[in-house]
Amino acid sequence: MESTTTTSGGNALADGVGGTTETEPAPRTAKDRRAANKAKKMAGNIDYNKRHGIRLFLLIAPLLIMVVLFSYLPLFGWLYAFFDYQPPIPLSESKFVGLQWFKMMVQNPAQLQTIGQVLINTFAMSGLNILTSFFPLFFAIALNEIRAKRFRNLIQTLTTLPNFISWVLVYAVAFAMFSTTGMFNELLQNLHIISEPIKFLDSSDHTWLKMLLWSLWKGLGWGSIMYLAGIAGIDQELYEAAQVDGANRFQQIIHVTIPQLLPTYFVLLMLSISNFLNNGMDQYFVFQNAFNLKYIQVLDLYVYNVGMGNNSLSYATAISMLKSLVSVGLLIAVNWLSKRTRGVSIV
Repeated sequence: MESTTTTSGGNALADGVGGTTETEPAPRTAKDRRAANKAKKMAGNIDYNKRHGIRLFLLIAPLLIMVVLFSYLPLFGWLYAFFDYQPPIPLSESKFVGLQWFKMMVQNPAQLQTIGQVLINTFAMSGLNILTSFFPLFFAIALNEIRAKRFRNLIQTLTTLPNFISWVLVYAVAFAMFSTTGMFNELLQNLHIISEPIKFLDSSDHTWLKMLLWSLWKGLGWGSIMYLAGIAGIDQELYEAAQVDGANRFQQIIHVTIPQLLPTYFVLLMLSISNFLNNGMDQYFVFQNAFNLKYIQVLDLYVYNVGMGNNSLSYATAISMLKSLVSVGLLIAVNWLSKRTRGVSIV
């Protein structure tokens, strides 16, 4: 009995020494388990982030496609600036003229004078819009100070609605009120204040100022919406602290509201500067006539009149191409200026 036990134990020992049996792995330490769990969690996070990124990309993919179709694909039309294109002849059959249209802009004295006046109009209109860009800010502050909620909502609605009216309808209203046979002239003549109608629309006097006033009337309420949202996001503890210090409502506006809105104002201002040459065309197109054409023709309207009115699409494309390049340059310059002055870039 004893010898059997010994033999059995010896066999077990021999097996262990000889390596004929497999030993069980040592139990994992707590540190190993934590490392394994961390690696597993990181792998799961990577998979989740990847799936989440794909879903976000699919979400914005339609917008990216629209940007490509409506912003980048039309750049193919810049080719027309290097050909003598006459519709309906295909571009492939048109004569290649190289930089002829670009040279015309600087070599033809009459053309150069016209472009100079157009640039003066463009800079004047854009400059006036920038100089009055603080109007929506102060209008939003004044609107926010109205305590009667119904009256405030009424004012906000009445000042925002003109933004949704097309410039064609705006001109129809202007013609009904300020033409030589309009309501305003009829009223002044019936009151014997004037003997002859005042030419508000059929005159080149104060054209820039007239366009500025119409633009402010149409966009003041809409432009104040962003500032109203900014006012709603101001920490109320700042106003409470100002009240504790004895500040009245006007002082709270000066020391709390305006400083909190200045970052938003400067971002919008820099975007306006970078968009300096893009005045738009709708407003000036409907208000133009033979009397005010010299002072109302901005760059966008001039491109349209040259391309569609004079049937010179290649020359109009060349002008529009240079305008786009200058606008990109202004955007880069303004972005650099923002980075240097505020430490934050806008793009």
